[in-house]
Amino acid sequence: MRRNRFLYYALAVAIPILSMMGSPLSVQAKEYQLPHLIQTVTEQDIYEGMLALGFLETPVLEEADCDSAYENVKSSVVRVQMGNAHGSGIIWEMTPEAIVIATNKHVLEYWKDENSYVYFIQGYYADAQVIGVSEQYDVGFLYIDNGQFTYEQLEQFRSVRADEAVYDSLRQGDVMFSVDSGSDMDEEQYFEATVEDTHKYIDDFDAYMLYGHGFAKEGMSGGGTFDGRGYLIGMTTGGTYHNETAGVPLPDIIEAYITVVQGKIRMN
Repeated sequence: MRRNRFLYYALAVAIPILSMMGSPLSVQAKEYQLPHLIQTVTEQDIYEGMLALGFLETPVLEEADCDSAYENVKSSVVRVQMGNAHGSGIIWEMTPEAIVIATNKHVLEYWKDENSYVYFIQGYYADAQVIGVSEQYDVGFLYIDNGQFTYEQLEQFRSVRADEAVYDSLRQGDVMFSVDSGSDMDEEQYFEATVEDTHKYIDDFDAYMLYGHGFAKEGMSGGGTFDGRGYLIGMTTGGTYHNETAGVPLPDIIEAYITVVQGKIRMN
């Protein structure tokens, strides 16, 4: 692949229920049986209920405000560590059994199970396995077994909010921002940019990309690019020293997910 202007950034509630079941007392009954107090809701039930209701997706704003939107989405961006190499990733999907992380395919070129892991900004580390990578797009996916966490910990994570209609409505000059969770484990950062073109062909990637003007740095590959309200619109993939950014567009991430992941794990 040619490398003219673009640089890869790989190294990139619980409600008690009174049971009133049972037949009416007969005239032969010698004593009144009190109804049983049945606790039917567990932490697992609460977690799965939050999933079903969409409470574990990142909130979105009515109006663009990158500072507030960043606070909403930063729990959806993770660090993908592979030995001495690192990149970023996004929590694409949360299910009762697993967390699915999306990142760039070129980031996963360095993945080896024996020395690679995913770091969450809440301070948790998790082993993961590569589900697969797209043959067409610079996108790949990791699988994290939920058994590595308590349900209280799982409830701290957030999956990205993705809507193709939001992506289709993007216009030149719209604000967007990319989140860095790869460069420093102890300090999350985000960088504002503006949309220039949602479907620009870039030779270095041999692909149509979400192209904008803004800052990006090493370690951000695979992280999320969001609009000013907090909707995911792309995957940060590269940049230049002339403040140009490029990312995999949201529709391509969705297509890669359907092709690579769906059917391989049990989803909601």
